Amino acid sequence: MSAPGFSVRFVQSESQIDPALWDACFAPPLEGRWWYSTLEQCGLEDQFSFLYGVLHRDGIPVGIAPAFVMDFPVAVVAPPALQRGIEGLGRMFPRLFFPRSLFVGSPCADEGTVGMLRGVDSRSALLALQQALETQARVLGAALLVWKDFPAPQAADLEWLAKQRRLFRVASFPGTIVELPVRSKDAYFAALKGSRRHALRKKLRRSAARVDIRVEIVQGPDGRTLDALFGLFWQTYQKATTRFEKLNRKFFEIVATRPESHFILLRERSSDEMVAFMLCFDLGSRVINKFIGIDYRRPRDWLLYFRLWDAALDWALSRGADAIQSGQTGYAPKIETGHRLVPLTNYCAHRNRLVHAIGRAFARHITWSTLDDDLARFLKAHPDFELSRPFK
Repeated sequence: MSAPGFSVRFVQSESQIDPALWDACFAPPLEGRWWYSTLEQCGLEDQFSFLYGVLHRDGIPVGIAPAFVMDFPVAVVAPPALQRGIEGLGRMFPRLFFPRSLFVGSPCADEGTVGMLRGVDSRSALLALQQALETQARVLGAALLVWKDFPAPQAADLEWLAKQRRLFRVASFPGTIVELPVRSKDAYFAALKGSRRHALRKKLRRSAARVDIRVEIVQGPDGRTLDALFGLFWQTYQKATTRFEKLNRKFFEIVATRPESHFILLRERSSDEMVAFMLCFDLGSRVINKFIGIDYRRPRDWLLYFRLWDAALDWALSRGADAIQSGQTGYAPKIETGHRLVPLTNYCAHRNRLVHAIGRAFARHITWSTLDDDLARFLKAHPDFELSRPFK
């Protein structure tokens, strides 16, 4: 089956695409051209190669599909009990357990997106894109093709595409979001389940009794502040159990110049030392809580994550945001602060039919519970939880 009237041209940089097309296809609250420019400039070539599929209809550009190539560590999606064994096998069989992979999406964006102009037949466009990606994967030597972290609004089209082009679905780490429809802190607390509301307020009081914190909102931090930010980020990165991208100081240096970027800093008042930060993107109606850093050398009863969340909530409400999107992983404190879990799905195909069949069979056993221990505990405590509805 073909997609008449549609074609795809691949380019190597966001700068090779008309800015007006970026603005139309990746309007806020999506992370737009500035985000992909940042990723291109910050020196991640040892991990990713970036490219973009530009969709054309009758020769006119109508859409953008950001993509990247990497050697994908299969252990990331394996159950925790099997990860060490898979990592060991990966050293003996790197092509099988670190396959060269072409991803549709961004290594760091919260959700996968193919941006299109209004009125475009999305299924025909996606079919043309899939066919072009299959050809591009062969050119790049990529054995695995993945549509990464796509949310429910695009699921129907991708389920249709999966049937047309031999893709299998794999559950991904869910996203997280707190909706703030009333744009009031009292309303936020009122919307929490009673036990969570009580626990969160207790933690904030307990932290305030242990440490005096000064909140600072910074744009364009200087070099010394960037050094401290990256040091805290690196502490947090090293504690993470799931890692996909490895960011460097240059990333923070470049993203700090973007007008969308705001750093929420917590300083211990008596010493004025930074003890935590959150990088937030102000995208109009939505704030994206992108990365955090915490000084884990500090006493645990300072409860710095919850102080950081409280400061971010105040700031987001002051900007008129109606939602805070907090991304994947680190689920336990996000659940405690009332985040809703947002199902995301990967759609995959391997060029080798035998490996594809094995991958399809393996994918059936990947669930939220196998991906993350925090999610497993949550689902055990809420056996009737429905993935499609918010929770309190």
